[in-house]
Amino acid sequence: MRKLTSLSFQGLAAVLPLSLTIYFIYWFMSGAESLLQPYVPEQYYYPGMGIVMACAIILLSGLLVNVFFVKWIVATANRQIEKIPLVKSVFGAIRDTLTVFKIGEKEQSKTVVSVEIKPDMHLIGFVTADQVATTLFKDEDKIGVYIPLSYQIGGYTLYVKRAQVTKLDVGAEEAMRIALTGGAKADDVTR
Repeated sequence: MRKLTSLSFQGLAAVLPLSLTIYFIYWFMSGAESLLQPYVPEQYYYPGMGIVMACAIILLSGLLVNVFFVKWIVATANRQIEKIPLVKSVFGAIRDTLTVFKIGEKEQSKTVVSVEIKPDMHLIGFVTADQVATTLFKDEDKIGVYIPLSYQIGGYTLYVKRAQVTKLDVGAEEAMRIALTGGAKADDVTR
């Protein structure tokens, strides 16, 4: 019975990551297609057009926000949205979350850190809020570190003393994978 259970888990470990990845890609692509399909006459529509259009719109938006006049319009719209009580909280949270992912290549090695929470006990985190920590804790040398939770979406932002933080020589993507999976490494499950 143990052998059957072990084989079942090996099969699940081999099939599940690939299946979920393929399903997510299919879900994303079919969603992009379904958004465009009602607006394009059937004779002009071809499969994949929605994805191409979505990529083109994202690229065009990126180009446009770098034009001075469009920057001004976006900044004005942002200021107006930030005046609406409930909407400003949601808008600010989304904007701040996107800012976390704007880590440049030079900053990546600096942002991945190990935080000593007790002697000989460490957590992997990402430096996110230097300025906020200085504002909140004026007389203390603290920085904000985002600590992701393993096997979940979410985490905590800790404000810790700089002495408790050690820079790690690892990329942000690899560090996030280690933190989210609890350090479990996916070995070849077909062995």
